Amino acid sequence: MTTLWYTRCPVPTASGLAHRLGWLADELGEVGVLQDAPPEIARHHFDHDLPGLFREGGNVPALAARSEGARTRLIGLTWIEEAQSVLVRPDSGIAGAAGLRGARFALSRWAATRAESFPRAMALHGAKGALGQGGLTLDAVEFVEVEQPPGEWSWPGLAELTAGAVDAVYVKGARAAEQAVAAGAVVAVDLDAHPDPATRVNNGTPRPITVHEDLLAERPDLVVRFLVQTLRAADWAAGDLAGVRRILAGETRSGAAGVRAAYRDGFHTRLRPDLSPERLDLLGLQKDFLLEHGFLAADVDVAAWAAHEPLERAREILAERAVA
Repeated sequence: MTTLWYTRCPVPTASGLAHRLGWLADELGEVGVLQDAPPEIARHHFDHDLPGLFREGGNVPALAARSEGARTRLIGLTWIEEAQSVLVRPDSGIAGAAGLRGARFALSRWAATRAESFPRAMALHGAKGALGQGGLTLDAVEFVEVEQPPGEWSWPGLAELTAGAVDAVYVKGARAAEQAVAAGAVVAVDLDAHPDPATRVNNGTPRPITVHEDLLAERPDLVVRFLVQTLRAADWAAGDLAGVRRILAGETRSGAAGVRAAYRDGFHTRLRPDLSPERLDLLGLQKDFLLEHGFLAADVDVAAWAAHEPLERAREILAERAVA
């Protein structure tokens, strides 16, 4: 049998909870964690060229890989609000989305590949969402390219914001929330506060779960069993906020304050993946944006990418267990 691997981003995911709780190992046997693998294996987090890989992570690498011919299938989508905002210096005079007109906005440089350029894609789409709230478009700001700081956990643009080299920077998540406090930055635009979720479409919203199509074709039972434990972990999370926060502190490498600041009340009740038309449409918005701005090698048919059967079967199995 193909060696099974699992990879995820440092964010709240039901599959990540299932992994941390030991349920994936109990269900599937030994599962290698890509983040702990040698570089020649770990790189497949971005290209998904590994037949036994389950991936739950940002949609930029997943869509970029698919656009370049990666033989993957989409088996679930999640939507977790992750404190997306645009930060400024407290003395900037910028207040609200309309105040960003003319601002110097931090934009990560292109990385070695499209998939690895997700920080640039995030900043660009975050800027679009924020500016749109003020009736502005991307040409209303001056983008200033910034380097990815040393260390994978440092948010690009914050150092430049503190130094006065840029006026605004997009951030999201627990670790960035902690770093923003340390930098003395303040929120100019709270993207989470807007009622339209389309304004928050970005790398992690919605977040895809993908598998290699060979694994799905040859061992669909393993894919279903992975999803059973993922759904089970989502149900567990809904009833144990304290437990979820403890695990997330490790997943995100942030303290309790960062987790509390980054994730809105009730987030732990909404970790179940689905492939609803609404989420597929939101992923389609992200795909269109990435294609327009050069992050995809070719168009991706999101509807054809999705494989609905494994998630439907996993739900059936859990429902059967509930009445047994």
